[in-house]
Amino acid sequence: MSIPAIENPALEVVRQELGSAMAATKCHRCGCYQDTVQVLVSSSVLPAILASQLTEARALFEPKRYDCLGCEVCWPALAINAAAELDPALTEASHCATEAPEERAGWPPLPGDYRVLRFHAPVAVCTLNSDDLILRLAAARPPGLSIVGSLHTENLGIEHLIRNLLPNPHVRFLVVCGEDTRKAIGHLPGQSLVSLMREGLDENGRIHGAQGKRPILKNVRREQVEAFRRRLQVVDLIGTTDLEAITGSITEAAANDPGPAETITTDASAVPVLHAVEPQRLVSDLAGYVVITPDRRRHLLVLEHYANNGVLTRVIEGATPTALYCTVIAEGLISRLDHAAYLGRELARAQHALATGEDYVQDRAPGEEDAASPACSGDSCTCTTSAPGVR
Repeated sequence: MSIPAIENPALEVVRQELGSAMAATKCHRCGCYQDTVQVLVSSSVLPAILASQLTEARALFEPKRYDCLGCEVCWPALAINAAAELDPALTEASHCATEAPEERAGWPPLPGDYRVLRFHAPVAVCTLNSDDLILRLAAARPPGLSIVGSLHTENLGIEHLIRNLLPNPHVRFLVVCGEDTRKAIGHLPGQSLVSLMREGLDENGRIHGAQGKRPILKNVRREQVEAFRRRLQVVDLIGTTDLEAITGSITEAAANDPGPAETITTDASAVPVLHAVEPQRLVSDLAGYVVITPDRRRHLLVLEHYANNGVLTRVIEGATPTALYCTVIAEGLISRLDHAAYLGRELARAQHALATGEDYVQDRAPGEEDAASPACSGDSCTCTTSAPGVR
């Protein structure tokens, strides 16, 4: 490889940014600085030009106290980016981790700092380094929001983002908001992500126009990246942390939802879509059954629990469905999930009747046979079908 000219602009950036780091005592014990110097020394090109400065830089090393300080401006990061223009091999020598993450079944397939609200919604939000926005947006639950999460690096982080969003054909918009540099270790994930969406990758997998520390995608295929760019429209709100402005953009994007995209082949397993079916017969709960009554005079919900032989075992009173079903569970009065689902539904219906004055008649449990079932045989029958409720 030819040695770059002394007047090369990128070489001057390396000199200046490395010099700034050398002048800052905080850098001497930082992993960003030490790893960058070691990478520059390993270059097949730069030591011949920067020999004196690199020797001085190594002499400043102190025992490393931290991998990084999270500086908003990382001089070693800027130096290594410029150096990569002179020696492309350096892009593979950065100390930033780019190991392929392990996938799991379901959606999203990769773990991360995010909150899922609805699979079928069209808008994903990336809050960059503003982690607090995740909980604020999840609590606001603006219509159209599918998932909201952070992004801290322009390599592995963007790969995670692509691999998590691509399996969901309903997500058509990506709102990028929040702070892009705070605690970012020299990374610029937001600027790099927007650059990816607008300009794509070069032949080496580097994001065109990205200014982050190591904007190289190694663990996603190029066709996946291109499918991601075609499918999602990016909304650039980098630097915006105002909740009202972000939720407004989410609502506006959702109003222009073009509908689900074509299916894209990904490494993640597809989320199965099951068709719900009604139960054919009731399976009794060995713990017994319940009878629910709204007490309008006292404005309470009353639940009577019976053993399967028809003997009353408990009377539970409360003002809310939550109080009643939590007590039922705590007392061990229900053991089947289908019966628990029925109980929750009926308590909600009874509460509605109590609030509105409407009549309440407890529904039969799903799959329960009529009282006059041919299976009953007079005096020998042990059914207690005269009492409605979970059986």
